[in-house]
Amino acid sequence: MQIALDEARLAALEGEVPVGAVIVKDGTVISAAHNMCETKQNSLLHAEIIAINDAIDALGTSRLNGCDMYVTLEPCAMCCGAISHARLSRLYFGAYDKIGGCAVSNKNLFDSNSPLNRIELYCGICEDLCSDLLKDFFKKLR
Repeated sequence: MQIALDEARLAALEGEVPVGAVIVKDGTVISAAHNMCETKQNSLLHAEIIAINDAIDALGTSRLNGCDMYVTLEPCAMCCGAISHARLSRLYFGAYDKIGGCAVSNKNLFDSNSPLNRIELYCGICEDLCSDLLKDFFKKLR
């Protein structure tokens, strides 16, 4: 999660919402990314999407079975769908997103009744650090 936090800090320095994501396989970092929506003027470029795409390129496969994702903020519906379709095995997230989070806060897209691929879910990892980073970023914007 520390690498994801470092990525989130980079995002903040670039004026992006500070979210970082890392994909790990067998203890090795495969990809690390942060939000690029504002920089690239593309609302699809969430940290999770970029990290998934980079991991697919690095491993040369469309399925990321056996890979874990660490992300500083609970994923939205788009990112939950991408996580599922990429077949990640485990998701660890930091801050809960009471407005847009769809892993547990709003839609519970990974619960047993969901059509999405089942994934092990670990919530609130380094929650205070992840949450404080977001709060500080938005405080500075106001």
